[in-house]
Amino acid sequence: MSLDSDSAAVASTSRDWYFPSPPFIHANSHSSKFPKYPRRFPTNPRPFQSQNLPPDYRQPLDGVSSPNSAPPSRGVSSSSSALHRSFNHERLRRRVDFGGRREQPRRNVDRQASPSASDGVSRRRSEVALGDKFIGSPGHGFRVRWKMGILAAIVTTVLSSVVYQNFCLHIKVNDLQEYISKLEFQLQDYNSSESVELISFSGQESDLPSKSLKRLALMVSLTLLSIPILAFKYIDYVSRSRSSENISEEVSRNKQLAYRVDLLLSVHPYSKPLALLVATLLLICLGGLALFGVKDDNLAECLWLSWTYVADSGNHTDSEKIGERLVSVSISFGGMLIFAMMLGLVSDAISEKFDSLRKGRSEVVEQNHTLILGWSDKLGSLLNQLAIANESLGGGIVVVMAERDKEEMELDIAKMEFDFKGTSVICRSGSPLILADLKKVSVSKARAIIVLAEDGNADQSDARALRTVLSLTGVKEGLRGHIVVELSDLDNEVLVKLVGGDLVETVVAHDVIGRLMIQCARQPGLAQIWEDILGFEHCEFYIKRWPQLDGMHFEDVLISFPDAIPCGVKVASLGGKIILNPDDSYVLKEGDEVLVIAEDDDTYAPAALPMVWRGSLPQDFIVPKSTERILFCGWRRDMEDMIMVLDAFLAEGSELWMFNEVAEKEREKKLIDGGLDVSRLVNINLVNREGNAVIRRHLESLPLQSFDSILILADESVEDSAIQADSRSLATLLLIRDIQAKRLPMVTHAERGSFYQGSWIGEMQQASDKSVIISEILDPRTKNLLSMSKISDYVLSNELVSMALAMVAEDRQINDVLEELFAEEGNELQIRQADLYLRDGEELSFYEIILRARQRREVMIGYRMEKAERAAINPPAKSERRRWSGKDVFVVIAEKE
Repeated sequence: MSLDSDSAAVASTSRDWYFPSPPFIHANSHSSKFPKYPRRFPTNPRPFQSQNLPPDYRQPLDGVSSPNSAPPSRGVSSSSSALHRSFNHERLRRRVDFGGRREQPRRNVDRQASPSASDGVSRRRSEVALGDKFIGSPGHGFRVRWKMGILAAIVTTVLSSVVYQNFCLHIKVNDLQEYISKLEFQLQDYNSSESVELISFSGQESDLPSKSLKRLALMVSLTLLSIPILAFKYIDYVSRSRSSENISEEVSRNKQLAYRVDLLLSVHPYSKPLALLVATLLLICLGGLALFGVKDDNLAECLWLSWTYVADSGNHTDSEKIGERLVSVSISFGGMLIFAMMLGLVSDAISEKFDSLRKGRSEVVEQNHTLILGWSDKLGSLLNQLAIANESLGGGIVVVMAERDKEEMELDIAKMEFDFKGTSVICRSGSPLILADLKKVSVSKARAIIVLAEDGNADQSDARALRTVLSLTGVKEGLRGHIVVELSDLDNEVLVKLVGGDLVETVVAHDVIGRLMIQCARQPGLAQIWEDILGFEHCEFYIKRWPQLDGMHFEDVLISFPDAIPCGVKVASLGGKIILNPDDSYVLKEGDEVLVIAEDDDTYAPAALPMVWRGSLPQDFIVPKSTERILFCGWRRDMEDMIMVLDAFLAEGSELWMFNEVAEKEREKKLIDGGLDVSRLVNINLVNREGNAVIRRHLESLPLQSFDSILILADESVEDSAIQADSRSLATLLLIRDIQAKRLPMVTHAERGSFYQGSWIGEMQQASDKSVIISEILDPRTKNLLSMSKISDYVLSNELVSMALAMVAEDRQINDVLEELFAEEGNELQIRQADLYLRDGEELSFYEIILRARQRREVMIGYRMEKAERAAINPPAKSERRRWSGKDVFVVIAEKE
């Protein structure tokens, strides 16, 4: 069929055709995008009756004729090109003149509209006007209480209605244009009227529900956005009304709400990220609903698109319509806020984590570690000893918790000049009185807990130690290890043991140093021996069971260890009591353990009994006690305890001179308050002198050349400062040695050490040969100075106490041994002359000397040769014979005389 005939057929049937308006078609599709095909109409098309369409399709829309009105006066043009041009002109005019669509009728489509259509339009306008007037008028019951809330609701509703109507009108116009274009192509592509009706009805069924859902989604999103505004306005209005009514006893609602939010964010640790997550989900959901109302995509696709806008603010640049752009910009702006808050939360969390790590707030996940509670000057020596003790194990873990900043503790530990030998030191800030801080350092899994005494007042320090022991015993999980408590006063030991029970081992630092100074004053060189035994650098005490020794006499056990010196037995039948220096007739039984002095716990083992010649002593006599004159320079807190110990050691008629700045009457009062009755002293006589030990003229008033030994004590007034106390002790030592050197007769001999005759230090060394001076030193750096000058036999108090604490921490059984060696009764370390065991020039092995010492009921543990500077404890090659001199000395464990 020709084009002319087709045109004629269409013209003849133009009165029977009707083009319904589409329910919803994408607004971005324009007729100009479709190609212009030749108009090929069917020869006999079935009329497309308007009465077959649903009612919604017959309603007027912006100048389109209603199906109830008269049919259009103009049909399809007889020429296809004319019809095509009319449609194109119509679309162009609608895009240009958008504001006047409702007033001007559509040209070339339905120029003759019925009056009912204009009436319907005017009626809708009047309804809108009436609705606006009704909404805008104030209600009778809402003027006072709901003024702000109603105003906010009106503004929100009007703005949303205006925006929504503009969106809807724009969408309807575009949908109509697209639908008309689509009908053109449908007429060209299909020859049967049934297919046209099928497509029309399928589009109607799919678009109608989608259009209503999109309207509902847009309204829901706007309503949900307006709810928080109304709620805040209502709360603010109620708060203002209450404040105007002067209700002072009630807090305003906005303050209550702010308090609840602040409480939620501050108390619950995960409230901030949870609130951020909820805000993100709400933004995605509301944004997806809003996009669903302005886009042609389904709800799932809109939700995913909303998430992309939140995650990346640049994804909305592809939006074309005004509605899509407004919604996408809003979602992107909210996404920027969300991610800014998320970045702040993540930054705060990371900073808080690093801050907790820097300040030592994190938990220590360790076991079988050594825990040190507190901080004092003894910590450096203690860490050094623990590092040496753990060297054989490849290193260990030491955790230090104190009420100091973690960075400061780590900086102070880094300044300590010693090798940790593989031991790791972990610092944590916390209080040992708080159970939460104790759990933070895994106190229940520690193999030993050391409680250090604080510097300062002795009673306050011991009281804090007592509270710490109470906290440790209150750990619910229980303690795997034992507690080693350093005390400052001997009187507080009973109370701490009462609280701690079997878990506690105490080391009274002040008492230990006082007793050690008395022993060293009576036996020069004993301080160095104690350093070797207490420290882990040389030989120390170990207890171990050896089943192969069961049934042997203790005398045979003495010569059974080539690399150790047996000195006691832990008797199983007596509940594990340790007996130092037992009888030779004692036979080891099943369960007994042997106490030895060895290099390490894995460096010794029993061997076959060697053939040893016992021999006989050159002379069997007891060294008689002689009267002594001793000088105390300074005043200690435990002066009464030192006097009682000294009274037990010295011979009858000995003198004790006390030279310090304390008044004589006050001295007597302090001694009586300490429990010392001067009238009950048996062996010593007290001589009081008042003066300053760092002033030369005060010292010159004393007969310094006549004293057998002088003890320079760390004075009570300066004991809190190690440097000040050591400076005072060092000044007193130099003044005393200088006065002694000028009063004692000079002895001409060759050079001694690195100093020559005639130098001032050489004169002091000559004076040191005549009398013994024991200086209490607190700082290890002062020790090096005194050891180089060789003018004093020193006692390093802090280091010795640290050694004792470390030894008891490694093995709590050693504390019983140390207590006996420091006590007034029992066994002690003594230095004996060689002529008690051998003759000058006699050639003997060390095993043979051990057996000779057993004839005096002594355990020999070492010796010092005449020209040696240090004693050899647990010497090697014990079966090797050597020639001894009468000036050699031996170190033994013997009963106190």
